[in-house]
Amino acid sequence: MTSRERVQAALDHRTPDKVPVDFDATPVTGIHISVVEQLRQHYGLKKELVKMHEPYQCLGKVEDDLAEVIGIDVRAANGPSTFFGFKNENWKEWRTPWGQDVLIPGQMNLTTDEKGDILLYPEGDTTAPASARMPASGFFFDSIVRQDPLPDDDDDLKIEDNLEEFKPITQDILDHVKAQAQVTNAQGVYTISNVGGTGLGDIALVPAAFLKHPKGIRDIAEWYMSTVARRDFVYEIFERQYEIAIANLARVQEHCGEMIDALFVCGTDFGTQDSQFCSVDAFRDLYLPHYRKLNEWVHSNTNWKTFKHSCGAIRGFIPLFIEAGFDIINPVQTSAKDMDPVGLKSDFGRDITFWGGGVDTQQILPFGTPEEVRKEVLKKLEIFSTDGGFVFNSIHNVQARSPIENVVAMIEAVREFNGG
Repeated sequence: MTSRERVQAALDHRTPDKVPVDFDATPVTGIHISVVEQLRQHYGLKKELVKMHEPYQCLGKVEDDLAEVIGIDVRAANGPSTFFGFKNENWKEWRTPWGQDVLIPGQMNLTTDEKGDILLYPEGDTTAPASARMPASGFFFDSIVRQDPLPDDDDDLKIEDNLEEFKPITQDILDHVKAQAQVTNAQGVYTISNVGGTGLGDIALVPAAFLKHPKGIRDIAEWYMSTVARRDFVYEIFERQYEIAIANLARVQEHCGEMIDALFVCGTDFGTQDSQFCSVDAFRDLYLPHYRKLNEWVHSNTNWKTFKHSCGAIRGFIPLFIEAGFDIINPVQTSAKDMDPVGLKSDFGRDITFWGGGVDTQQILPFGTPEEVRKEVLKKLEIFSTDGGFVFNSIHNVQARSPIENVVAMIEAVREFNGG
């Protein structure tokens, strides 16, 4: 099978020739820049600076030579811009706080404050308030809340203030997606696209780190409270957001739809380590109608599969994700409460594809031994790959300071399971 055929078989719940693998195709299935550099060194690849193509989480670009070594079957076809509104182009050198020399986008302008923390600016505009901060001892950026005082009367809140980032897709973005898709199609890999605008209340996006002066509800705590206290207001935001999103997806479909295989829909988390952010009833009331509308449009008008990300203890939500029409769930956090992999596969494995869950990135990968990593990976592969419905990835991104011998043990265990 080609990589594209392999992933398609898995998503159709057929057994492919090998378990397909994804690293780097989405912002939740990537590898930290420090680990990418170590992988290149370990496998004796050409010495070059790693591109930090996703600055928010400091994810490193997995170039084609490393992708071949890992055995990656999935690649991205996205727009040109990052979480911070500047484009991945005109690369320049930067030394990280931990001493690694990397390449960053040319418009990624940084300053250092009096505590030694690194500040990052929307669209690279240092005259605007900083929108993200990397602590002096950190390995990725945190959004900075920039919310003006809200009106005393909720009736004075404006829907438009929380819609300013949802706009008609531009020709520049369409051309960029198409150009990337042409490359991935020529490579024979599976293509997933994240064109944005479909993430209902994704907490990584609510602070709008890409806007210079965001208006509306931008404080994370205030947003979560608003999903209860201002539910009608949030519902209307979602309704208007998806009207724009579906119109944009129609243009993507017209421009390059046949070259895309899957759509990254939403990164909104519904689970914590041992609980949920909202009740099942609240999900049905606020989120489900919009997710269903978008999935119905996608499945009626394209051949795309739809990808839903949610961390945490989400077992009770998986039937609702299936009801909403999602084809894929990620990252499959099997370390969270009630997320036993055997039960997940038995109860839901015929109706949704598990994309992730391959190894625990909180304990096993960073703190285990290589043999413990190997056993964990082989166990998860045995459970999840039966009758298809599985794409291998770690549980969320491979984090900084994960021992390189453990990351290599993960990669080699997948190769072992797949027959070398």
